[in-house]
Amino acid sequence: MASYTAIVADAQYQEVYAKPLRALGQEGDVLLVISSSGNAANLVQAIATAHDRGLTVIALTGRDGGEAAKRLAPGDIELCARVNSRSRIHEIHLLALYCLCDLIDHKLFGIE
Repeated sequence: MASYTAIVADAQYQEVYAKPLRALGQEGDVLLVISSSGNAANLVQAIATAHDRGLTVIALTGRDGGEAAKRLAPGDIELCARVNSRSRIHEIHLLALYCLCDLIDHKLFGIE
């Protein structure tokens, strides 16, 4: 949390996720973005930075995907909960995250 506070103090809030990506992101890494609207400027900037660094983006979005969906590149993945209820979008995103974690456990550790 202190890192993000320092970033925001020295830069614009929309850079809060982009700056660490510039420093640490490497080609072949994956950025997971979660947004119920897809319109947060800081997440849209993070997607652009991820592409600049050669990262693939997985975006969990809601409604129509917003600006985040428009910024995705070929090879990126969008999982969009196409409903208007923010709480329903969060529920769908939570289920998707549990499924992703289960898939990762299975692929990395062979856990059924």
